[in-house]
Amino acid sequence: MYAERMSRLAGAVVWRNSPVGVGARPVLPDGCMDLLWSEGRLLVAGPDTRPYLPEGPARSWAGIRFFPGTAPALLGVPAHELRDRRVELTDLWPAASVRRLCDRVAAAPDPASALEDIALDRAAEAGAPDPLLRRVVECLDEGRTVAATAAALGLGERRLHRRCLTAFGYGPKTLARVLRLQRALALARSGTPYAQTAVRAGYADQSHLAREVRELAGMPLGELLAGRG
Repeated sequence: MYAERMSRLAGAVVWRNSPVGVGARPVLPDGCMDLLWSEGRLLVAGPDTRPYLPEGPARSWAGIRFFPGTAPALLGVPAHELRDRRVELTDLWPAASVRRLCDRVAAAPDPASALEDIALDRAAEAGAPDPLLRRVVECLDEGRTVAATAAALGLGERRLHRRCLTAFGYGPKTLARVLRLQRALALARSGTPYAQTAVRAGYADQSHLAREVRELAGMPLGELLAGRG
């Protein structure tokens, strides 16, 4: 069973997921990165460009999901180095520090809240997020083109691409596709007909929506809405 709440860290979500039934569901691209806890291990989930299916038997997880573009400053690593990867936190931070954090989370009554506290500590050290990165997300999520987004932010397209690789893990065109997918899923899950979903989310037509969902989510939209993703 999955449950989430807004974090005390601005823009982040704290979540828990315990296995129910059989078979893991794929994690879909959303532009975010997560700090994860499961079975005594701290891991980081990088930004996805394709569906991620957890390996092995189902197990319980706790995590904090960071708003697109905010995690690299907290983790101290460019997002593109973690694209489509799940890595041990010891691959990024000193092993002794990670051991202390593991002990801290293991001793906490609620691992998810302990992860939130760790993220808050890191955010206090890192300082305020770069407001330009949020504007990138807002512009692309409004459906603006890459060129229009670069112009609105006073950046050249090449510079915007470099900033996006570091902050989001991929270029602005891919980020725009991921954000559009999430808009479409929200509309479709609310009961909006597929044709209207396609138009309102920013696709050329329903066929375009179907191709993009299959490519980014790995299955047709109908299967996602039926609860398989």
